[in-house]
Amino acid sequence: MLDIIEAAGWPIWLLVATSVVTLAIIIERFAALRESRIMPPGLPEQVLELMRRQQDQADAILRLARQCPMGRILAEVAAHRDEPDDWRLDAIEDVGKDVAWRLNRYLPALATIAVVAPLLGLFGTVVGMIEIFGAYNPAGSDPAQLAHGISIALYNTGFGILIAIPALIFHRYFRSRVDYFLHTMEREAGVLNRLISHRTVS
Repeated sequence: MLDIIEAAGWPIWLLVATSVVTLAIIIERFAALRESRIMPPGLPEQVLELMRRQQDQADAILRLARQCPMGRILAEVAAHRDEPDDWRLDAIEDVGKDVAWRLNRYLPALATIAVVAPLLGLFGTVVGMIEIFGAYNPAGSDPAQLAHGISIALYNTGFGILIAIPALIFHRYFRSRVDYFLHTMEREAGVLNRLISHRTVS
C-alpha cells in the first residue's frame, strides 16, 4: 500500500484524506439511521395509550421526546393536544424540520465528496502529465521520471473514481432511508393529530 501511495505522488494524500472522511461518514450514518433508533416498533401505540390513560404529563412527554426522533414528533403532538389545530400543526411542522435536518446531517458532505473526488483525481492526473512533460529535454528523456508521471496520473484518476462511486451509492441509499423515516413519522403524527382533532382520544 505504501508503495502505491509513493508511486501516486503527493496528490494522492488529498484523496486519502477524502477516503477517510467518506468512510467515517458512512459508518456514522449507518449507526445513526438504524430503524430501531429512529422509530422503535410500537411507539405510536404507546403514545396513544398514554394519552388515553391521561398519563401524558410533562415528565412523560419529556422522556418520550428524548427517546428517538419519532418520539420527539409524537411528544410534540401530545404536548399541544389542547391547543387549536393550526397551532398544533405549526408546532409539529417546526419540530419535523429540525428532525429532518438532523437525519440528513452529513449527507450533503457525502454528495460533495462524490463530486469532488473525481476532480481531485483529475488534479492528480494533471500533476502526472506535468511530470511526464518534465521528463523530456533536448538531450532525451528520463525513463524513471516518465514512469513516475504516468503512475501519478493513473493512480490518482483511479483512486478518485474509486472514492466517488461508493460515496454516491451510499448518499443515495441514506437519502432513501431518510425519506422513508420522514414519510413514516409524518404519517404517524398525522394519524395521532386527527385522533386528537376528533376527540377520539380522551
